[in-house]
Amino acid sequence: MRSFETGQTVVRRDVHRSGRVCSEQALRVVADTGEALVTACAPGAKARWPALYAQARAERDRSVRTEAFDAMATGRWELAAAVWRETDLLLWKPPAAWFSVNAFYVPDGHGRRLRNWYVNFEHPTRRTGAGLDTFDLTVDLVVTPDLARWEGKDEDEYAHVRRLGIVSDTEHRAVDAARGEVLAMLAEPSGIFAQAERWAAWR
Repeated sequence: MRSFETGQTVVRRDVHRSGRVCSEQALRVVADTGEALVTACAPGAKARWPALYAQARAERDRSVRTEAFDAMATGRWELAAAVWRETDLLLWKPPAAWFSVNAFYVPDGHGRRLRNWYVNFEHPTRRTGAGLDTFDLTVDLVVTPDLARWEGKDEDEYAHVRRLGIVSDTEHRAVDAARGEVLAMLAEPSGIFAQAERWAAWR
């Protein structure tokens, strides 16, 4: 398996089953171990997103997000240059997992604080010369900093992309299994959650 050096810039790409790239995000390697690839980015990091998705984020209009999914189902979309904003991001990705665990940090009076954990359900990664390829499966879990509570996110959009065929039945079963794995990690805690206090203090 290709390994990356701490401090190296890599590109995380979402790649559609057609082979077309759906998004690109510049990340900096924090650590690369057998357990996980840990990367991060700060506001100002470069990205490319589907133009309709970028529009939806700018306008805070979820109906345009629906249009973006409809375009993806037809295989027609254009990428637009974008910039990561507002939060520092730490991303923990086990090599074969159908999820990544993300931590979002926001400014406070003493620097930055952990706003929340965010579990993104996605394809296992395939490493490339430039970084890693995956595919976001739309549905997520949002977890409080103390790991005490969690809730599902974008379940309505997940149902929509399943109807469109963007997420197959096989992928849906993988998401269900991954959700169970994550909830077990939260209950124990294990994985990155076993080091939650350490990562919450990360800068």
